[in-house]
Amino acid sequence: MDLKDTALYKILIALIVLVSVLALFGGVMEPDSALYASIAKNMVLRNDWVNIYVRGADWLDKPHLTFWLAAASFKIFGITAFAYKLPSFLFGLLGAWYVYKLARDIYGEKTGLISTLIFLSSLHILISTFDVRAEVYITTFTLAAIYHYYKAHYHAFWHIVAGSFFAACAIMIKGIFVLIPVFGGFIIYWLLTRQFKQLLKLKWWLAIVLIFIFIIPELYTLYVQFDLHPEKVVFGKTGVSGLKFFFWDSQFGRFFNNGPIKGKGDISFFLHTTLWAFLPWSILFYTAVVNLFKKRNRIDLPAESIMIWTSAAITFLLFSLSKFQLPHYILIILPQFAIITAWYVQKLNGKSLSIFSSIQTTLSVLIVILLSILAIFFKFQDYLLAIAIIIIVLVTSFILFKGLKTETLIGRSLLTSVGLMIFLSSFFYPALLKYEAGMQAGLWLKENYPGTKPMVLIYSDAYSFDFYAKDEPKYFWSYEELEKVNPKGLILFVDKRDIDNVRFKYPAKILQDFRYFHTTKLTPKFLNSNTREEVLEHFFLIKIL
Repeated sequence: MDLKDTALYKILIALIVLVSVLALFGGVMEPDSALYASIAKNMVLRNDWVNIYVRGADWLDKPHLTFWLAAASFKIFGITAFAYKLPSFLFGLLGAWYVYKLARDIYGEKTGLISTLIFLSSLHILISTFDVRAEVYITTFTLAAIYHYYKAHYHAFWHIVAGSFFAACAIMIKGIFVLIPVFGGFIIYWLLTRQFKQLLKLKWWLAIVLIFIFIIPELYTLYVQFDLHPEKVVFGKTGVSGLKFFFWDSQFGRFFNNGPIKGKGDISFFLHTTLWAFLPWSILFYTAVVNLFKKRNRIDLPAESIMIWTSAAITFLLFSLSKFQLPHYILIILPQFAIITAWYVQKLNGKSLSIFSSIQTTLSVLIVILLSILAIFFKFQDYLLAIAIIIIVLVTSFILFKGLKTETLIGRSLLTSVGLMIFLSSFFYPALLKYEAGMQAGLWLKENYPGTKPMVLIYSDAYSFDFYAKDEPKYFWSYEELEKVNPKGLILFVDKRDIDNVRFKYPAKILQDFRYFHTTKLTPKFLNSNTREEVLEHFFLIKIL
């Protein structure tokens, strides 16, 4: 590989990482990010790392590791949005490093660098840097497990231990289904290459044993919180086993749609999700996948490639067949998508390179046009500056990268992601957060009534209030509960549906009105500044006199 190529791709990787840092200084978004951040906050406030509580009640949905990592960061840096996002960002970089190492070891240095660049610049990775959930952690831990198990084929035994540790971490983020992308590719690879003896080798069975040893902390905490207390009411039932939920209901229950948490499946969901989630690389990726079905295109592929694309394929199929589907699930296999795409991009030449250079250039222009239209309609603060920046980035991409070359295609696409990330992190998402009533109320309350205990009456999906308000809020789930205390002087966070009832029962003063919209489910009426008020809900901070 030419050293000039190496330097270029390293500079582009550094650039996308640098721009992604902007996301660390934004707020926490609802619902999931705010929910997870509030859980970690409660762990620190209660000094209880075993039990998971949401609004004072036992909570059984996700394993603990996501919250442990955030809580550890809170301990070091304080309870802030920055501290919540930092661990995910750092583990995302670790995931990018494993993308590089796996692609480099199988395909070579150049593919490793391009794979890393594609992974870091794909839209859903950029979004997840701002809207932090659990999926970046799962992605990194799953890929790290795959890498170390791949190395365990040929190298030291310690890779079995490392692979099992990371597989266990992935399980303690999401559940045992993560073993499918970890081991599925290996099993199919062994079968297709007639390495049947691998299935019987002691080291792989030892890997399974080690995984179960490493997840003991999770099993212990679930057992203590739920299995030791069958009297607790969870999902409207008593006698709920945390261990059973962990091993069965949270995974198989969702897949078969017979567990306590249900969804509606659409077999085509992740096909169209990938189109936007993997921008600006999705068209190249889908073409690369079609290319893999032609035998002549697989002749010069290393045999280990089977492990990469079958891992992605079976996981994608599993997600598609599941009845419980969310867009961010696709993150788990974006590393494999990036490697497949990177390999294909390097094979483009002549007419095919010309076609895809035109497609990627057109896509870059379309993205800038769409973002500009969005900014004009939304009219967030400094929207003209945002438009100017993304246009400058686009023009710069044409100035810096010229000619019919792979580097031109990759460079222009990467700079498209750079402009997109600046637009989202510095302008669009901060504008959306102004409509997170819970966040705004929590910040307002801390500033104007710093010594007041935060309290919520009856209804609120605004988990951001739980995170941004001082301490752990007190929840009153009925007027009867409120009447059991002397409500005089209390400051309550209430929904518009309840404010009239409260003021009918008690003399009360509205301290502040906060506008609310579910910012992860955007609609044209909300995005249009002329119609936005029609779809906004209202929350209030009121003081009972």
